[in-house]
Amino acid sequence: MNSRMVQGVFDDLNPETIKNWEYPNTKKWDPDRNTNEFVEQMKVWKSYGLLSFTVNLQGGSPFGYSQSQPWINSAFTETGELRDEYFSRLEKILDRADELEMAPIVGLFYFGQDERLADEKAVINAVENAIDWILDKGYTNVLIEVNNECNVRYDHEILQPERVHELIELVKSKNRNGQRLLVSTSYGGGTVPKENVVRAADFILLHGNGVKDPNKISVQVEATRSVPGYSNQPIVYNEDDHFNFEQELNNFTAATAAYASWGFFDYRMKDEGFEQGYQSVPVDWGINSERKKGFFNLLKEITGY
Repeated sequence: MNSRMVQGVFDDLNPETIKNWEYPNTKKWDPDRNTNEFVEQMKVWKSYGLLSFTVNLQGGSPFGYSQSQPWINSAFTETGELRDEYFSRLEKILDRADELEMAPIVGLFYFGQDERLADEKAVINAVENAIDWILDKGYTNVLIEVNNECNVRYDHEILQPERVHELIELVKSKNRNGQRLLVSTSYGGGTVPKENVVRAADFILLHGNGVKDPNKISVQVEATRSVPGYSNQPIVYNEDDHFNFEQELNNFTAATAAYASWGFFDYRMKDEGFEQGYQSVPVDWGINSERKKGFFNLLKEITGY
């Protein structure tokens, strides 16, 4: 089971927008505080049975959903080189995950931020550099999500559905001492993956956004298993903003009944307090809201932790 915690290494390199992320108690943004508080909570999440979470090197919308993204949140330079400060923060998270025996999903790109890379060559360079960094550090517990929702407004063609399998194959081609990283990519809510991705991916990522009827979750899972080339890979929802955890049938229980992992996506909705949401920046990484408690309590019940 997993949760969408994509802002674990978040920062904003745009001085015009950084004021949006001020902490309520200090009135300033601090990327190191954000990562340190993330790391402090990981043991708590694991105690409920959370074995995985998604962190993304270009984050996700810090407002939950956004049309435009003027902030600059990217662990890559325009040419695809690594920004050391981002990877220092990522190292803290991955080291702690290793200690806790968790298997994080590291996403590389997010739509609305992929245009921070100059061209396709830069995208390929970014993938190679990030995967080399992870392999060189010796992590064997890390899963890779090439990009979040490949079918949603990416600028670079190689990050779009028709060609994204090329980057999956690139990740698979890299190894250290025969050890490589398992890799996939995701699609927008309710979408069944395309054959090219299903044939290439080590595991299948689905999203449940927009799927209001839990019964449609099982339909989506079965449709995915029917895609030509599917070879019994694990199916993992790593984003779904439907809750109703107190009800017997919800998207979480429906996915579980269909033998698919499920991932909690929560953000701070209109007029809600700091404790709400794991995607809204600044983030309260604790389990301090009713929605978070609802997810983690059901998680504990299902996993038996």
